[in-house]
Amino acid sequence: MDRAAARSIELFDSGYYCAESVLLAVAEEKGIQSDLIPKIASGFCSGLSRTCGMCGAVSGSVMAISLFTGRSSPDASLEENYALVRVLISRFQDRFGSIDCRQLIGCDLDTQDGQAFFAENDLIELCKQYAAEATSVALSLIEEAS
Repeated sequence: MDRAAARSIELFDSGYYCAESVLLAVAEEKGIQSDLIPKIASGFCSGLSRTCGMCGAVSGSVMAISLFTGRSSPDASLEENYALVRVLISRFQDRFGSIDCRQLIGCDLDTQDGQAFFAENDLIELCKQYAAEATSVALSLIEEAS
């Protein structure tokens, strides 16, 4: 496991959640510090704020890629960013079968039953795997684009 992937797990263990851990680990690896990181990722955690949406690790890696390939003016192209995000999503889906939080962990985090199932089955360990992989893929794509 690479250093940034291990760092994302360390951040997860410290209390940050999926999207926060991935974005922060990538930013740290690339020397970016901002009071906005990991704040900007918080609402993306737990499958988009427990709505059973996209996995927060994937969301965090999309934000990480966008730190480097996103646009800073309305007339700049989105093509490179979109292409890298599509590769990220494809690789994650190929590895885990989905990018959907509910499908990946098998429960609805917006219910007490789902949260109990998550805790009883130690599903946070799956989430750590997703965070580590999303971190590694995001960094490799950022480095390929540089």
